[in-house]
Amino acid sequence: MTAPVLLEDQERPVSIWTLRIRILAQDRMAIFGGLILLLMALLCNCVEAFEYWFGISGLETDLLARFEPPSLSHWLGTDEAGRDELMRLLRGGRVSLSIGLIAALGSAFLGIFIGACAGYFRGKVDEFLMRFTDLVMSMPSLPLLIILAALDLTKLGFSTDFVRSGDAGYWRIVFIFILLGWTGVARLMRASTLALHSSDFVLAARAQGASTFRILSVHIIPNAISPVIVATTLACGRIILVESALSFLGVGIQPPSTSWGSMLNNAQELLVSDPPLAIYPGLFILMTVVAINFFGDGLQKAFNPRDMGR
Repeated sequence: MTAPVLLEDQERPVSIWTLRIRILAQDRMAIFGGLILLLMALLCNCVEAFEYWFGISGLETDLLARFEPPSLSHWLGTDEAGRDELMRLLRGGRVSLSIGLIAALGSAFLGIFIGACAGYFRGKVDEFLMRFTDLVMSMPSLPLLIILAALDLTKLGFSTDFVRSGDAGYWRIVFIFILLGWTGVARLMRASTLALHSSDFVLAARAQGASTFRILSVHIIPNAISPVIVATTLACGRIILVESALSFLGVGIQPPSTSWGSMLNNAQELLVSDPPLAIYPGLFILMTVVAINFFGDGLQKAFNPRDMGR
């Protein structure tokens, strides 16, 4: 006779999110990229504390300390205005990383709303929203970004003080990326919503009298969010690159604020005399985007149904 199988000996069911975390944890490059991003975010958000502890500043100018080489007091030297280069990089990183995160999340929320509405209501609503999405996707992105970034906000009713402040350039860039970056997420959400529209749990919720908002927010969007998470993560890297390009062209982040792209713009005339001023922000951009891509690739594997059974 065979011994009875105890319930404790049976494998407990594992949730899909637990499986995804396990797959992600096995990807060393994804974990490495995630740790780099976490460390970068912590350092950039603690820049004021570092300036206080070390008695240096990334904002105050000192013309007597221009172009100093790396030393114990200035680990990466100083720039053309005598400001500490490392603190400037951390301040610029806080702006670049926050733009990438906020713009990616804003684009994702807008794309989720439009894609879910198109896939759920279908018919004329789907036709209108998808044709509008095709229209936005057909526009040349970079020239349109440059044109929108160069608009004079005072002619749109904003005060001169706000336009001259660093906040105006920051939120203008974020708004432009959200305005033009939601189309890919909308298409992903529409496809997932169409696949779930006639599923059993959605039909059961509809039969019980659940409202459209509840069906979308509780039953459809949480089950269709997987590809959106991956797309949003990868979009952060693209947004940081494009923001750097806009700032390098002089239509992105404007003084007194700074970003890695604006630091490259300021250093383009110093490539011969002091090349590290251009190399440092370029390396930070490269390292951040590569880390985001590593982490995004890991998420893509973790959310791939074919990898769940491995």
